[in-house]
Amino acid sequence: MHIYQIRQKSSRAILWTGAALDPQSALDAMAREAGYRDFDGLPETLRAQGFETADLG
Repeated sequence: MHIYQIRQKSSRAILWTGAALDPQSALDAMAREAGYRDFDGLPETLRAQGFETADLG
């Protein structure tokens, strides 16, 4: 497992930091923590803003 940090591209706000197997798993975990099924369950308006996923190690 790695530690990932997810930021919103436009505002650079940190949305989630935590352990995950890979970047996609990190995006899914972020979405679940926000109350959605997974990353694909986020509204398109949110996904369209873009996210940056950084592997912190």
